[in-house]
Amino acid sequence: MAKEMNTTISYVLSSKLNKDYSYLSHLFSHVEGVTIEKYLILQKIEKAKELLVYNEASLNQIAFDLGYSSVAFRFPQMLISIIKM
Repeated sequence: MAKEMNTTISYVLSSKLNKDYSYLSHLFSHVEGVTIEKYLILQKIEKAKELLVYNEASLNQIAFDLGYSSVAFRFPQMLISIIKM
């Protein structure tokens, strides 16, 4: 589901709101202070933190739950972001 959200977010937002994605992206960045894409990554980081602390799932399962095909696919960079926070 998360992977699906990432790959279609521009289409869904544009079509549901009947607005150009670049306009929505600019507005979102102005209000939230980050891009839509960065916001989604930050949400994944928060979810990964929660799963790492409160869940006994494997890293592969956590990666899959967050929309990554495996731990090797961009998940390590996200974990590094968590550690730096």
